[in-house]
Amino acid sequence: MSKNLVIVESPAKAKTIQKYLGKDFEVKSSFGHIRDLPKKGMGIDLATFSPDYEVSADKKKLVTELKAAVKKADMVWLASDEDREGEAIAWHLADELKLKPENRKRIVFHEITKNAILKAIENPRDIDQNLVNAQQARRVLDRIVGFEMSPVLWKKVKPGLSAGRVQSVAVRLIVEREKEIREFIPKASFKLDGIFLNKAEQEIAAKLKKDFAKEEEAEKFLEQAKTAEFKVLNVETKPGTRSASAPFTTSTLQQEASSRLGYNVTNTMRLAQRLYEEGFITYMRTDSVNLSQEAIEGAKRQIISEYGAEYSAPRNYTTKSASAQEAHEAIRPTDFAVKSIGDAQLNKLYQLIYRRTLASQMANAKIEKTVIEIGNATLPHHFEAQGEVIIFDGFLKAYGIVKAEDDDDENNDKLLPKVSVGELLNYKTITATEKFTRPSARYTEAGLVRKLEELGIGRPSTYAPTIQTIQNRAYVDKREIEPQTREVVKMSLIKDKIKKVVLEEKFGGDKNKFIPTDIGEVVNDFLTDNFTEILDYGFTARVEEGFDEIANGDQKWKEMMTDFYSKFHPRIEDVEENADRATGDRLLGVDPKTGKNVHARIGRFGAMIQIGETDDDEKPIFASLMTGQNIATITFEEAIELFRLPFDLQEFEGNPVSVGVGRFGPYVKWGETFISIPKGEDPLSVDQKRAEEIINEKKKADAPIASYKGEPVTKGSGRFGPFIKYKDIFVNVPKKYNFDNLSQSDIEELIDAKLEKEANRYIQQWEKEKISIENGRWGPFIKFGKAMFKIPKKSDDTKYDGEELKEVSLDDVKKWITDQDKNAFAEKKKPAAKKTAAAKKTTTAKKATTAKKPAAKKK
Repeated sequence: MSKNLVIVESPAKAKTIQKYLGKDFEVKSSFGHIRDLPKKGMGIDLATFSPDYEVSADKKKLVTELKAAVKKADMVWLASDEDREGEAIAWHLADELKLKPENRKRIVFHEITKNAILKAIENPRDIDQNLVNAQQARRVLDRIVGFEMSPVLWKKVKPGLSAGRVQSVAVRLIVEREKEIREFIPKASFKLDGIFLNKAEQEIAAKLKKDFAKEEEAEKFLEQAKTAEFKVLNVETKPGTRSASAPFTTSTLQQEASSRLGYNVTNTMRLAQRLYEEGFITYMRTDSVNLSQEAIEGAKRQIISEYGAEYSAPRNYTTKSASAQEAHEAIRPTDFAVKSIGDAQLNKLYQLIYRRTLASQMANAKIEKTVIEIGNATLPHHFEAQGEVIIFDGFLKAYGIVKAEDDDDENNDKLLPKVSVGELLNYKTITATEKFTRPSARYTEAGLVRKLEELGIGRPSTYAPTIQTIQNRAYVDKREIEPQTREVVKMSLIKDKIKKVVLEEKFGGDKNKFIPTDIGEVVNDFLTDNFTEILDYGFTARVEEGFDEIANGDQKWKEMMTDFYSKFHPRIEDVEENADRATGDRLLGVDPKTGKNVHARIGRFGAMIQIGETDDDEKPIFASLMTGQNIATITFEEAIELFRLPFDLQEFEGNPVSVGVGRFGPYVKWGETFISIPKGEDPLSVDQKRAEEIINEKKKADAPIASYKGEPVTKGSGRFGPFIKYKDIFVNVPKKYNFDNLSQSDIEELIDAKLEKEANRYIQQWEKEKISIENGRWGPFIKFGKAMFKIPKKSDDTKYDGEELKEVSLDDVKKWITDQDKNAFAEKKKPAAKKTAAAKKTTTAKKATTAKKPAAKKK
């Protein structure tokens, strides 16, 4: 029996820590929070702001097990993470497990290494109630905001919507950026580039230091340049340095993993969590850039060993944010001797962290920047060539250089040839190209994190869930935007002749960037109009500062809640009573056929076009928007075109053919078969010939690729990747097979393996009853219809083996099901009989009469 029980948050962490502690310690996991606010209802007493916590249903068995382990232990060590959430987990555990102060100790560590764990055991502390209260304040305030604002959205916009203190502000950022892009008017100017040659015929690329607003001005300069004698007017060489960035915080790791590795925020945090739990890096939720002295010394040894003493420059960094928790460390490797790890995906992120930390402790890079001015006294403007030479690579040896997305200067890092002032140069080409100004870029995940951090909104632990939530709620998405085309003028001066051409340029296209959906824009506009303070960036940041003050013990959390709610709730009541419904309605024009108004608006099933008014005697008609269309930007002409859908074409091979738009996008319908029209293709452009091509492509894709025991085998690609189909059996095709060129032996091997697996799937099966005992990934289980049930232990507390389960009777299995769900075999109520037309009419009349009656006044 272990005298010491250690409780951590995750099973992976428990497994790692168990290795470092002796037999006197037992390590168990709480699997995160064991209790929280209830899923149904607000769960908060609004008079006192006291939360009504409850153990969630899926944690009750775990809590029972933890209570049993507590009884056997002399001391319980609460070892959840060193942040507010972790402190709250420790507090909930202590309260729910009824741990007495003398029988519990709180320990914290920011890396899972033997030294860190043993040091934590030697230096226990008590639960920090200030940190707990800061977490409670965030949880309670966010629950109140969500629970009181969301019903207002249901009533004023559309059922099923949600609002949140941080998520709504994140959506606002994305919506405002999109509106800025729509309203942006590009301005054209002409930029001039020249390529010059010295005596040795070495090229020097340079840019004119002046842009021209008009084509005539650019052409005039080219005319002047025809006869000009170019020479080097000035050469300036400046020494400079580049410094390494600080070690990673949570947000900078998310940003860099996005730009260098292409990882989204959620994936980055998932991988970082694994690296931490497996002992490779320090705690991954931090806003500090500090490194411990031990880490600085470890990095120094590794740098000197790997690169040489001249590359070592130990230093510490200061966090700019006033709210940063300086007791924490930056994200770093726990052992610099570990240069790589086995798992490929984990290793990519580990390498990024490893190199960034090493680079932060390395010497500055030394560079030499050269600027050459090229021109002639007769010309009104001169060219400038810039180049850089790295004299000493310093930290770049470990980390390299990554250009920013918007950095289109290609000349800065080029090595320029040696020239002297007064040296004559010949021009090879001088080109004037029409360039248009660009709007601010849409947010990537990394860009949104950067902006939220800059505004002081949210904290390291909130960025990933916030970004996931606004996508899950369908307020924003990352749909691809097809580029538009425009004409640009390009003039080139070559051998004293000016050649002018008009080119086509694509612009405005985007992918993997956040774009608001129609419902996202409507919800945002409603909230910003009616809850100005809650959606204010400054207010949201001030709330975060309030949580920091509570964590520091400078403010009482219930006083903060009282002050907030006294202003917030009256606004909720006012908006619910007086605000107009929000549909994002845009009047586009008048339908020439019916003379009725054409609206773009949000309806019950999403964005749509409506002809006619809702309160007209004659019902309005509707059309759904197509992918890429938006109620804020759709034109009258585009809206009218939508009412051509669906339209019929001629029969093909005896089956009717039509084109339409459905829930999953535009389609060609052939008989009873719906075939998706390729992404980006306008369904209104599909004619008979194109429809037949799409049908034939579908037929070809569905054609058998082989046979197995006389039955056809087809292939396709679905939600879970490529597959082959035999009878009614779908067989996933692993990556090791060449899906495009599956051989007969491949097909037989795949189907044989699937059939063997299916044969071993059932231990017993009662098809008529829709009950079976099956082998699963985690052992045998009972399946009843679509529901799954556990197999209980025997009376002697041992598990049934496979042979014993073959002998179990149907009655026993039914009892096991009933023990877990008393209503499993209850007869379902028959649906109510459909009302006749007369009955419906009577009911409608009654409703109308009832509606006219004045509501009874409350006593």
